[in-house]
Amino acid sequence: MPKTIKFHLDEHVDPEIARGLRRQGIDVTTTPEAALLGKEDVDHVAYAVIHGRVIFTTDSDFLVLAAAGAQHPGIVYVQQQKITIGAAVRYLHLLWEVYEPEEMANRVEYM
Repeated sequence: MPKTIKFHLDEHVDPEIARGLRRQGIDVTTTPEAALLGKEDVDHVAYAVIHGRVIFTTDSDFLVLAAAGAQHPGIVYVQQQKITIGAAVRYLHLLWEVYEPEEMANRVEYM
């Protein structure tokens, strides 16, 4: 199965996670790279939709948007301070290995 999921990390996520994913060949953007610092969550979702990126976040407001019916390419949520950088990289790598983008569409994964 091809590995085609791309990720976008919101501004609350440690950039070391992006570095870890990139070392494994995974396409990932961060909030500063996408010029989204200080932008609303809906702007992050719009960016993710346009660029086909699954959002990785510690911000529960994204869960509210998803529950309200906002269309998105996928959201991976973890409570802040509840996971190590290495564990986050391993989990996201596993999602990248297992799922196709279509399977993540409008899906929320809890880490």
